[in-house]
Amino acid sequence: MSFRGINTTVIQIRRQVFTEVARMAYANVKGEQANHLMRKIPYTIIPGEEGKLRKDIFLERAIVEERVRLAMGLPTRRMDEHNSVVSGLEDASIADKYYDPPLVNVIKFACNRCPEKLVKVSDLCQGCLAHPCMEVCPKKAITWESGRSTIDQDKCIKCGRCVTVCPYNAIVKTERPCAAACGMGAIHSDELGRAEIDYSKCVSCGQCLVNCPFGAIADKGQIYQLIQGFNRGDRIYALVAPAFINQFPSLASTGKLKSALKAIGFCDVVEVAIGADLCTVDEAHDFLEEVPSKLNFMATSCCPAWSMMAKTAFPDLAKNISMTMTPMVFTARMMKQKDPTARMCFIGPCAAKKLEASRRSVRSEVDFVLTFEELMGLFEAKEVDFASLPNNPEDAFNNASADARGFAASGGVAQAVVNAIKKMDPDREVKVMSAQGLADCKKMMMMAKAGKYNGYLLEGMGCPGGCIGGAGTIADPARTAVQLNQYIKKAPFADPEQSPFMSEIHVLKDDPNFEV
Repeated sequence: MSFRGINTTVIQIRRQVFTEVARMAYANVKGEQANHLMRKIPYTIIPGEEGKLRKDIFLERAIVEERVRLAMGLPTRRMDEHNSVVSGLEDASIADKYYDPPLVNVIKFACNRCPEKLVKVSDLCQGCLAHPCMEVCPKKAITWESGRSTIDQDKCIKCGRCVTVCPYNAIVKTERPCAAACGMGAIHSDELGRAEIDYSKCVSCGQCLVNCPFGAIADKGQIYQLIQGFNRGDRIYALVAPAFINQFPSLASTGKLKSALKAIGFCDVVEVAIGADLCTVDEAHDFLEEVPSKLNFMATSCCPAWSMMAKTAFPDLAKNISMTMTPMVFTARMMKQKDPTARMCFIGPCAAKKLEASRRSVRSEVDFVLTFEELMGLFEAKEVDFASLPNNPEDAFNNASADARGFAASGGVAQAVVNAIKKMDPDREVKVMSAQGLADCKKMMMMAKAGKYNGYLLEGMGCPGGCIGGAGTIADPARTAVQLNQYIKKAPFADPEQSPFMSEIHVLKDDPNFEV
């Protein structure tokens, strides 16, 4: 369970950090002036002399310092070494910096050292005569002491049978929230009990960072570098993912959204759904050509967390992941060809897109990645008055299909591809299986490996609900889903092949500089 849609203290601090980093970048100062502004941010966010969150104001500010560093793309500092908060700032003060791994980081001294898994008898235990908890325990870990049940943690295997049979719900099973949210099993405890990420398993989906109630996990950002580009006078396009719906209620009109994005420095705005149209048609062609003659099934590729999981956890099935470009890359490549000297910033819901954009084969097309949360920081730093923005009908998004807009929700990609296949080959039957959340995605791939989905099109989404549930979203995913359905219905056309950009698909694919 994440906290999106709930304005928690953790979320407030995270968003304040984005705002203050953006404000510092827009100030366009260097050297000691920049150092001063950076040192000042923790005191702006955590004012006063007494701690209110962790009872230690120095700890609170130290954690904010690390979040500021990560938001600027800088690494966290070791706790056992002296290092100034501004260390590395000069290297970050450029408009051309990509992420240095790791992308997702644990701020060690912010971690609560939650137990990985724990089954515990609470005060609700009534000491009942039946004591079913004792009877069902396969390891005899539960005994009767002082009129209530007690669990021997050395014997307990955390199976949870006692939890299910207790008539008073007095036995609870807990798991570290970040680890529970990680579908890759990539989070464990270090020697001091703090959360630690196994980067050989992590795919940077970001679910851990939005599920940690202590705000101890954060990903790196490019806010500072993007605004350096604005300050330098670079022409930078905003490429907006269709999951933007409902993220900024005051910008319900896409015309207003474009005005807002231009107000913070972008030269123009493009909807990434136009790339989704190209992706749909290309993926449909691939499926018809490959399945079942060359491949026993094919999986979609637009979610980077899902595709990375599939390729790393199931390397022998990597060939089954569609090789078509993602909507982000299709859109960025198209705009680069139209305006070769311009730079591209993808704006979306996804932490893993930052990792995708860092790949050598993609970074020549996508220069920056912002999440919707980070974008809100830029709006607040520039004090954009949404109410006063012009709403020009000509600025509305009207170049993408209904199917392309549906990419933002789980099931939407597969449905779009199936619809395209039906247009190309009406007699072709296409079976679909989809999964959302990496744990379920792994199960789906295991079933595919066992031959259960031969002939199928598989759709994987790393985040629950799809892109609208991404780690970089602001709004409640359930409400966003309702708004997205309305947005889909308002699309200017339904069929991706009606896209005015469809004639460019072969040019984009045949580019000699393109590499998968």
